[in-house]
Amino acid sequence: MVNACSIILAAGEGTRMKSNQPKVLSKVLFKPMIGWVLGTISKLNIDNTCIVTGYKSELLLSYLNTLPYSLKTVLQTQRLGTAHAVTMADNFLRENIEKDVLILNGDAPFIDEKTISESLELHRKEENAATVISARVTDPTGYGRILRNDETLSLAAIVEQKDATDGIKKINEVNSGAYWFNVRALLSVIYDIKNDNSQKEFYLPDAISLLLSRGYKVNAFKADSQDIVLGANDYVQLNKLNCIARQRVLLKLMKNGVDIPCIDGVIITDDVNIESGTCILPNTIIKGKSSIGHNCIIGPNTFIDNSFVDNNVSLNSIHCLSSNVIANKSIKPFSVIYNNKFV
Repeated sequence: MVNACSIILAAGEGTRMKSNQPKVLSKVLFKPMIGWVLGTISKLNIDNTCIVTGYKSELLLSYLNTLPYSLKTVLQTQRLGTAHAVTMADNFLRENIEKDVLILNGDAPFIDEKTISESLELHRKEENAATVISARVTDPTGYGRILRNDETLSLAAIVEQKDATDGIKKINEVNSGAYWFNVRALLSVIYDIKNDNSQKEFYLPDAISLLLSRGYKVNAFKADSQDIVLGANDYVQLNKLNCIARQRVLLKLMKNGVDIPCIDGVIITDDVNIESGTCILPNTIIKGKSSIGHNCIIGPNTFIDNSFVDNNVSLNSIHCLSSNVIANKSIKPFSVIYNNKFV
């Protein structure tokens, strides 16, 4: 994407998680939520990305250092809201003053390439100062509602739940918390945002209100899927994200010719490649950079991590970690293979 940069907000503690790590490190299919977001960003060739860290930033930095991405980071020592978080990246924004900036939440793992690229297309076609990424959801409770002009259907306002009338609460198009901004326009309003609210925090949606009040062009791009708005504030919600991600992976594999006759206990991560004609049996976990060839029988009760399994292999009740299994091989049940050795 030419002349585009991104900021990912990842400073939150996630107190309801009752965890001892940053919220964005909570895992969906064994991968931190921010890893999903960065994986999507990496496919779009965005010029530069800045991560706003905060709570236990050293843990997040340690994870980011394992990734094959060139990233900048800034620290939000006081967590005073999403707009305040963006101001922590002031130098980054000024270095990219001629660009558009994509702002994402690091705990919204299902934002996708199509939504990002199509929203940028609308943003630039309309020469908007800001474009809010929205979605229609089944239950809009808690989200900011998108109000559109009756005639043009362009964005008129974002109304938060606490300020919404009964009529507005019935609107099911909501703010996802993801935005495109023209960097110059964003900098012209970001420091004028007030914290006159019960939390005494500075909120990024207020930048949209300021831009509208000053005559800038602002609109909302409605995504195809409501999943892009989903995050997790506790482990109950995180479980729901895991269920959605797991189902997506399994459905994609089955459509590509992988036989999964019963999905009970089957967990396969999105990094795994499985060729057609292979059968996956219950209570099987396949994760990491694993690859399974054609016409294999994997499971039941099998765990594979970061391994290559060639064609026509049968693995029943096997642990296979960081290993290669040659073609036409049947391993004795209950074996453990680690670094190509039986242990």
